[in-house]
Amino acid sequence: MLTRAATLWKVNESLKIEEIEVEAPKLGEVLVRMVASGICHTDPSVIHGSLPNPLPVILGHEGAGIVEKIGPGVSKLQPGDPVVVAAVPHCGHCRFCLEGKPFNCRNFMALALGGAMPDGTKRFRRDGEEICHFFCQSSFSEHAIVPERIAVKVAKDLPLEKLGPLACGVQTGAGAVLNTAGVRPGESVVVIGCGAVGLSAVMAAKLARAFPILAVDLLEDRLRLARDLGATETLQAGKVDVVAEVQRITGGGADYAFECLGKAETIRQSIDCARMGGGTAVISGAMVAGAEVTLDGLGLILKNVCGNVEGGSNPDLFIPLLIEFWRRGEFPFDRLLSRTYRLEEINQAIADMERGQVIKPLILY
Repeated sequence: MLTRAATLWKVNESLKIEEIEVEAPKLGEVLVRMVASGICHTDPSVIHGSLPNPLPVILGHEGAGIVEKIGPGVSKLQPGDPVVVAAVPHCGHCRFCLEGKPFNCRNFMALALGGAMPDGTKRFRRDGEEICHFFCQSSFSEHAIVPERIAVKVAKDLPLEKLGPLACGVQTGAGAVLNTAGVRPGESVVVIGCGAVGLSAVMAAKLARAFPILAVDLLEDRLRLARDLGATETLQAGKVDVVAEVQRITGGGADYAFECLGKAETIRQSIDCARMGGGTAVISGAMVAGAEVTLDGLGLILKNVCGNVEGGSNPDLFIPLLIEFWRRGEFPFDRLLSRTYRLEEINQAIADMERGQVIKPLILY
């Protein structure tokens, strides 16, 4: 079948809106008609060449849509089912997948950034030339083939146009707090970076009844939103000594420091903000490949540092949980969706996000 998609042909070029061919779903796959897709900072990382992925490629990994066709062997989905397509491609058979930890799948990076479906082949073509996949999802296409195992069925009464960001940014931030760290009531939290991931972490910290909850960002408008969403204190980076203020407010450092930017200086800052004697820095931001961080080696023996991939979540369980929190008014992630765009406006949407003018741009099909 033919559909429209935003394709990246060369590094540092704009995405091109064009008609492409989509093959029928194969074993264990479904065809999804996308209703909406969030844009994540991981997408422009490929555009700028800082995150390697084969080209040409259709990016996008925060999709929500309707199943239109199923391939052989599909058992949990039927045509007409609404789904959120999780950004956790996994093989389903390695040790971690069998343990219910798809975020730790040994094949995660190959599936996410290898440009192909799990069987090693591709489903997109234009004029006979194959086009690569992204995270086995490619939600910047109006129709995409995805493995059944990453399509999370949701209730039919939900607004699909709002649910795309649950697939990556929102579950990454919320899961950092609720899953990776397992924050408990009364534990202190600092969140560095108030984009979609960081603000999701703030909302989750409120859910976990953390106290105090400190939010750090350069932009005052984002700090205002962080206060609305649950931060008890905000610190404007560049105007205060963030580490000193965190140590003062928390009495020696936070129990948990969440880094949500992927920059060497803020990763170091998050570790410095964690308290001595077991404080933990949780790193969610993805740095440029090959970048290095300089740390205080002595401090490390008294602190914990851990990574956070897609919120340490099993999407089949965690995405419905976040939706239930949203239904109850306890997790208003839709407040991050400040502007919507048409597919033809996707390059503008990416530019607006990179300039900090929107937190989570949303493409509506």
